[in-house]
Amino acid sequence: MDLAVVDLSRLQFALTALYHFLFVPLTLGLSFMLVIMESIYVMTRRPIWRTITRFWGLLFGINFALGVATGITMEFQFGMNWAYYSHYVGDIFGAPLAIEGLMAFFLEATFVGLMFFGWDKLKPHAHLFVTFMVALGTNLSALWILIANGWMQNPVGAAFNPDTMRMEVTDFMAVLFNPVAQAKFVHTVSAGYVCASVFVLGVSAFYLLRGRHVGFAKRSMTVAAAFGLASSLSVVVLGDQSGYTLTDNQKMKLAALEAMWRTEPAPAGLTLVGIPSMADRETHYAVQIPWVMGLIATRTIDKPVEGIFELVAISETRIENGVLAYDALERIKANPQDLIARADFEVHRRDLGYGLLLKRHVADPRDASPELIHQAAWETVPNVPVLFWAFRVMAGVGMFMIALFATAFVLCTLRKHETKWFLRVAVLAIPLPWIAIEFGWILAEFGRQPWAVDGVLPTFLGASSLTVPQLWATIAGFTLLYGALAVVEVKLMLHAIKKGPFHEQETFSEPSPESPDPREPAPAVA
Repeated sequence: MDLAVVDLSRLQFALTALYHFLFVPLTLGLSFMLVIMESIYVMTRRPIWRTITRFWGLLFGINFALGVATGITMEFQFGMNWAYYSHYVGDIFGAPLAIEGLMAFFLEATFVGLMFFGWDKLKPHAHLFVTFMVALGTNLSALWILIANGWMQNPVGAAFNPDTMRMEVTDFMAVLFNPVAQAKFVHTVSAGYVCASVFVLGVSAFYLLRGRHVGFAKRSMTVAAAFGLASSLSVVVLGDQSGYTLTDNQKMKLAALEAMWRTEPAPAGLTLVGIPSMADRETHYAVQIPWVMGLIATRTIDKPVEGIFELVAISETRIENGVLAYDALERIKANPQDLIARADFEVHRRDLGYGLLLKRHVADPRDASPELIHQAAWETVPNVPVLFWAFRVMAGVGMFMIALFATAFVLCTLRKHETKWFLRVAVLAIPLPWIAIEFGWILAEFGRQPWAVDGVLPTFLGASSLTVPQLWATIAGFTLLYGALAVVEVKLMLHAIKKGPFHEQETFSEPSPESPDPREPAPAVA
């Protein structure tokens, strides 16, 4: 395999995934915020809440359309750019994606039209149910996609079949309830809720700074403050749980994001800042907080957190065992009735993927020298500086979000919505959750390298047989197309925000927030 093809395939997938994930978090969060806003409308029958729900629903729809369009491209890439990956693990990886399409995507696609066009045709309670089903479908989509991704991080419930030369499902319930997948789901979804809350908070703050749609903005800001505070606190708690799952399932990623080169005595300290160096294999000018890493990673004060050097030594042993598994597999291919070869394979089958790492350097892993095995073991270490700083940017923004929403909650409680300095901060903070989410994606996916499926399939073996010009052409095409879509998305969003929530009423002056909507039947008088 031409490694330039592998690198370009990775680049293309990374660019399209990062772009797609600009839309997903806002969709996840806005969907349930619409449920909250419309629930208030159904309970109070105050027309202002109908206006609020429809306005944010319009922005949700624009974002939803772009999310669907870019998500379809993502799934096609598994067949186009990662053909051997799809062949090797398609039985497991494809099942959650198929369920996502049949269960979740069809659910939200069915109800989203009713949500936008059913306001004057459905009773309020019925329309609220439709909005809830859209939110449920949106979040179920995230669940099944993250079950698939979680399996790549922690491949449970599956085994390699030497007769078919593919990975096959052995326990679908284990795939479904994979602890890594569950932790990733709740953390990712709560991050989406924070993203939507910041968006609503920032746009509301913009209106208040301009003195426009004041009643609308204050109510939207109050919902965003409460929902955002709960979500930002949950992000930290669930992120901690996500980190804890790394202790048992992805020890190398945990050591890399902490730049922990050697195992420290328990309880390990947390490196707050430092300058990790791949060349020197140490972290310069490290500032540590005692005990914290040990408590986070092990939930105890007497268990150590393994360092990179020790994990590389374990990888070296597993590569040696993987060579034995590869040898047994070759003997099985030559003679499927060779019971001794099958017995040897069963002993070392869990390390086959490590043996395949050597194919980056030699056609037959059995020809690898001890020096090459040692080199391949060090190639199991991801880029430590990238992971180290990606985690700190993500965590730093997360802590700022808690402070932002705590302040917003206090100001809304005290009815001091129009505090100028806070409104400016809220507008400037709009990009921050996207930055944190993108760095979180880099941390999760870049930290898995050199594996497409952790411990099972090296990334360089999963790529399709493409050429470098073909990949550059598609990268350029996607860049131009997605660049145009980004311009359209931003213009539509800004146009809707500029026109404001009351433009449909076609009046010369903005109606009072408490004035009745002329299209809304008067509520019954008790």
